[in-house]
Amino acid sequence: MSESNRKTGLLFGADGRIRPLWRAVTFYVLTLWLLPYIGDAVIRLFAGKQLIGISKWILNGYLYALIFTAIFARYEHRRVGSYGLPIKQALSVPMWEGVLVGAAMTGSVVASLYLLGAMQVHGLETTGSALVSSALYWLLVNIYIGVGEQLLWRGYLLQTLWKSIGFWPGATVAAIACTVDHYLNGSVQNIWDALPLMLLLLMMSYSLVRTGTLWFAVGLHTAFDYGELFILGTNGGHGIQGRLLNATFTGPDWLTGGMRGLHASFLMAPAIVLAWLYIRWRYRPQPQGARAWPGALS
Repeated sequence: MSESNRKTGLLFGADGRIRPLWRAVTFYVLTLWLLPYIGDAVIRLFAGKQLIGISKWILNGYLYALIFTAIFARYEHRRVGSYGLPIKQALSVPMWEGVLVGAAMTGSVVASLYLLGAMQVHGLETTGSALVSSALYWLLVNIYIGVGEQLLWRGYLLQTLWKSIGFWPGATVAAIACTVDHYLNGSVQNIWDALPLMLLLLMMSYSLVRTGTLWFAVGLHTAFDYGELFILGTNGGHGIQGRLLNATFTGPDWLTGGMRGLHASFLMAPAIVLAWLYIRWRYRPQPQGARAWPGALS
């Protein structure tokens, strides 16, 4: 079919394909809304309600994001890894730098809470073989979360929005959608929870512009959550079983994060800003910066 005869209009572009904006909308609706409800209904029908929580953890979001990234990648004649997560870069320098930055963010907030008297450490909570198994368990869980979050929010979704409306508008839309999702699942409850989260999400999107890969964000996310979940046990409420430290927190929720955990502390804001400045200092802009279509960065 010649260029002049191809369909164009609201739905189709000049290349004869569905416009990127509608691909992003379809990806979001299928991955976050339609398929999770269908999956829950099927599991409830065949396996009972007791497995619904497991399905939400394993299937909803992350696995569906992988499935639909693969489908759209085939439609666009690309590889799944070309949306920021090529396997060959999994243990690259940016990933390890992300780990160090994520650990530094957690450490700086914890140190600040301790010096301010808002955190007290009473020794180890878990010891012996239980400590080893718990450390390994939370490591695997947080690698899964780190990869899954990038695949879901900053893989195909962000990069297709980037192509259709530009990087910062696309990153903002993706960050708002992710924040709303966290609000619906209870990990964000007010504007003071949402602001640090939005800043963190935009910073991880910015890392894609500078590094050309999402593996930096994977490393950062994995390390930060590992510190919050395993070392402190504060995500979703203090006292997660199998945590490393027996720590207690005193003070207002805006300082300690309260029941939402360390990531809801307002001390996260300066830590995120410092991480943002490090990324800006450490990595030069990609050839065309945030105006480039991200496929060129893979």
